[in-house]
Amino acid sequence: MITACAVEDLPVGESVRIPGEPAIAVFNADGEFYAIDDTCSHQDASLSEGWLEGCFVECPLHAALFDLRTGMPTCLPAKKAVRTYPVLVEDGVIYVDTRAREAVA
Repeated sequence: MITACAVEDLPVGESVRIPGEPAIAVFNADGEFYAIDDTCSHQDASLSEGWLEGCFVECPLHAALFDLRTGMPTCLPAKKAVRTYPVLVEDGVIYVDTRAREAVA
């Protein structure tokens, strides 16, 4: 588990980038927290800098749209999903379970 940030530091509609290999983006989508790989699967763009609408994030580079719940793209140009991570909130802190990253590596 890695620490993302305090719940109070991630308002609704915002995201935070956790540096690493790969970097992870954590989103507050209407009070629900989601974590995905930060890099768009179409081209090298940070999804944490994208536009959040409901449970979807739009890549800032070519407008590919990803479902935060599944990591699946919902439109072109992206065709490949991004990895998702379980999120745990405990004592006002957001944690990301990175075991999914280790299983793929």
